[in-house]
Amino acid sequence: MNKTELSIIVPVFNETETLPELFAMLAAQREVVLEVILSDGGSTDGTVDRVEKLAEEASFVTEVVQGERGRGRQLNAGARTARGETLLFLHADSSLTDPLALRRSLDALSAAVPGRGADRVAGHFALRFHRRDESPSLAYRYYEFKARLDRPGCTHGDQGFLLRRGFFRDVGPFDESLPLLEDTRLAEKIRSEGRWQLLPAEIRTSARRFETEGLYERQLLNALIMNFADIGWEAFFRAVPGIYRRQDGAGRLRLHPFLSEIRGLLRSLPWRERCRLWYGTGRFVRANAWQLALALDVRRHFRRGVPFEEMTTSVLDIFDRWFDRLTDHPPGRLAASALVRCWFFLACRHHRRKEGLSGVPAGQSECEKEQP
Repeated sequence: MNKTELSIIVPVFNETETLPELFAMLAAQREVVLEVILSDGGSTDGTVDRVEKLAEEASFVTEVVQGERGRGRQLNAGARTARGETLLFLHADSSLTDPLALRRSLDALSAAVPGRGADRVAGHFALRFHRRDESPSLAYRYYEFKARLDRPGCTHGDQGFLLRRGFFRDVGPFDESLPLLEDTRLAEKIRSEGRWQLLPAEIRTSARRFETEGLYERQLLNALIMNFADIGWEAFFRAVPGIYRRQDGAGRLRLHPFLSEIRGLLRSLPWRERCRLWYGTGRFVRANAWQLALALDVRRHFRRGVPFEEMTTSVLDIFDRWFDRLTDHPPGRLAASALVRCWFFLACRHHRRKEGLSGVPAGQSECEKEQP
């Protein structure tokens, strides 16, 4: 048997419907000897049985690892089982349309390593969303282009992480302390201790979550999560799982329970701690204001039908040249903090009216009201 060249690690939880497409896509890959490790987090829909049946006809080695639910735990469990010297962490609903995508990506990674003098290079694919409605969308175009940039906060697990086992040993494992952000935290550690490379292939990732929950709602919640992770507000992350459970399977994401919970948590803090959190939020928002400039660039190219390969970032380049000089100081962060605070209270009122919520006593969060 040929030596395993690539170990593909896929965390799964109740993914019976997506597994046939995943196996068919991997079977279509050419010129690479791979193994697939499905790391299950306690599925209840027959996922493990489905994997075993699909594995009988697969052209590659397949293994199932079972353990506790939690994407970080599942990814780490899969990595411990892997036999290949190169690892690819992949989502179950992602696909590669080019049958030589893996071969070309492995070659690109190998070519990049000698230039660094060590295996401190990781690759990610160019992201494209697979949507039910394939009509042109400025919002999706923006997120697809943003995912191709080599900037903090732009690299996530839905782009696939390809790296050598030794590098993963140095920068890993995935963080298991929180129920989310395990991919983002590893991505930024890779960025700080090595470098990212855009691989010569596209990955199509399902937009099912955005289509079900709402793109605006999901991305706004993601921004809140990224902010609170950056400033280290653990109280928010202790509350998030309970809110998610109450909305599980509810369809469109309701933002008011999250905003109301944040407001309740803030009110419970001493004023000095509240000021520290608002100032940290202002610092985070100011540092990420470049995304507004990027949006202008994408909008300009989107209207003209410019393909990704020809898109430029002239507005963003000007923004980068001048914005930090003008705002990277305490007054600039305080100004950003004040703007965000005004937005937050307006957003609370807006989503409360939009989602038809009323009768919540002052000082009580919507989540507290919903407690039995």
